[in-house]
Formats: sequence, C-alpha cells, structure tokens
Amino acid sequence: MGDKWFSNFSSYLSSVTGRPVSFVLAVGLVIAWAVTGPLFHYSDTWQLVINTSTTIVTFLMVFLIQNTQNRDTAAMQIKLDELIRAMDGAHNALLDLEELDEKELIRFRNRYEALAEAARQALREGNVDTGSPLVGDDEGEDTAAGKARKDRDSGQHK
Repeated sequence: MGDKWFSNFSSYLSSVTGRPVSFVLAVGLVIAWAVTGPLFHYSDTWQLVINTSTTIVTFLMVFLIQNTQNRDTAAMQIKLDELIRAMDGAHNALLDLEELDEKELIRFRNRYEALAEAARQALREGNVDTGSPLVGDDEGEDTAAGKARKDRDSGQHK
C-alpha cells in the first residue's frame, strides 16, 4: 500500500514540477523574495528563508525524482528485454545486461565495437552493413544461437 502511494505521489509530483508553469512559479517566488529584501533590511532571517526553503525542496525532490527515474528505467529495461526476446536474430544473451558487472559489460561492449568497425569497413568497401551478423564469444567462436541462425539462413537446418 505504502509503495504504491509513494510511487503515484512521486510520479505526479515529478510531472507537475517538470512543467513550464512550475518553473515560472519558482522564478516568481525568487523574485518575490528578492523584492522583499528592503522590507526586511536584507537581514539574516530574510536570507535564511530562501536558503532553507530551497535546500529542503531540493533535498526532497531528489528522492521523488529518483523514485520516478528508477521505475521508468526498470520499465524501459523490461520493454527492451521483450524486444530482444521477440526479435528474430536478436541475441538473448543481451537480456538483463544491466545486471552484469563492469568487466562483463566491457566484454560485450568490445564485441559490438568490433562489429561496428567491421560494418564501417564494409561500407568503405562499397558493401552493405545490414543484417544480423554473428557475435562471437570470448574465444572468437560463434554463439550457439548464432550458429543455429546461420544454419537456418543458409538452408542447412530445417
């Protein structure tokens, strides 16, 4: 119950504070504060009002925005995972990459950088760079899924 309420509240508040009217209101408050300076003789209390209020608002907004961003990121990852899963020729090994450690991510990144370089070279040579080329494992061998697709595409496997 509490999690759902907080999620709804943070989504709503993030949406409201991201609108132009919210920015205009914030600027209006700062202008109102600045205009009242002479009335309060630019006292320490007058300065403390803006410092304290902006600090509190910023502190609370960090948690609200982070909650919204975490949910949005999780939902986007699920959608991307589904697209990878559903696409013929996609590598299911790429599902949930966000769960891998940095070293494993670098290995995947290196594979795709090599693939991109090969595609650019193919373009320079006047060839096309489309399709679903195989992505090898660490030893340079093709993945099992890639071999099955290669067999299927060449008509060797039915």
